[in-house]
Amino acid sequence: MTDFRAGFASFVGRPNVGKSTLTNALVGEKVAITSSKPQTTRRAIRGIVHPSNGQLILVDTPGLHRPRTLLGERLNDLVDSTLADVDVIGFCVPANEKIGPGDTFINEQLSSYRRAKKIAIVTKSELVSREALAAQLLAISRLRDWEAIIPVSATAGEQLEELTELLISMMPKSKPLYPSDAVTDESLEARICELIREAALEGVRDELPHSLAVTIDEMGPREGKNLFDIHANIFVERDSQKAIIIGHAGSRLKDVGSRSRAEIEKLVGSKVFLGLRVKVAPDWQRDPKQLGKLGF
Repeated sequence: MTDFRAGFASFVGRPNVGKSTLTNALVGEKVAITSSKPQTTRRAIRGIVHPSNGQLILVDTPGLHRPRTLLGERLNDLVDSTLADVDVIGFCVPANEKIGPGDTFINEQLSSYRRAKKIAIVTKSELVSREALAAQLLAISRLRDWEAIIPVSATAGEQLEELTELLISMMPKSKPLYPSDAVTDESLEARICELIREAALEGVRDELPHSLAVTIDEMGPREGKNLFDIHANIFVERDSQKAIIIGHAGSRLKDVGSRSRAEIEKLVGSKVFLGLRVKVAPDWQRDPKQLGKLGF
């Protein structure tokens, strides 16, 4: 156990560069929801990886961005407090997109976190040719003096073991920080809320993704039956958004229910009854009281 290492790493980058997908791939289980919509991740979600020589706690954070609402400010504050405490920061840039102003902005912010070692991770490497990947690696190397630069593909499973080994090697010597069977420290309620929000994000457009929040009124196993009851609320900011989520004759809400139920059943290990209600909380992203009620 003398060479055992344990510590915290966080992936940062623009929204939708593959941070949550990478976290899930390294953990080997879905602990963070994924979507093509910006600002899908709203919490600092910990996924725990257990290689033989250490324990790696991955903190999946919201994408750093220039905030336009109070919610946006609070998400940036969450990222800031997380990065101040981790041992390693992995700056994620997709292989198939040129480095832009958003990447430059985040790279500049990284200089504030002197405690953490910094590596660059080129995500989605399966989407480009070797020549294009080499050009992206070179472009990223010019941003700063990284401890390491590594290309990965979360979907193809390429270089994931190498990334885990690299991150473990950069962690302090330590006893395990979590039990050996733990994959996340997220509560079951929080994970269920996120799975419902992930299903609700599917197919919505424009400003609506930012306006979605989910809470649970009650949940638990039904007495005498192999059935898990969940009564949840999907919050939006306007009546017009409520109509979009419900859909014609309830068709969209039904689809959200069936999509999320399938994922929740995998999580709880039994059949699920899922009751969903759509509610309006006007401009909740800008209202401190409403943000507090919704868990922000």
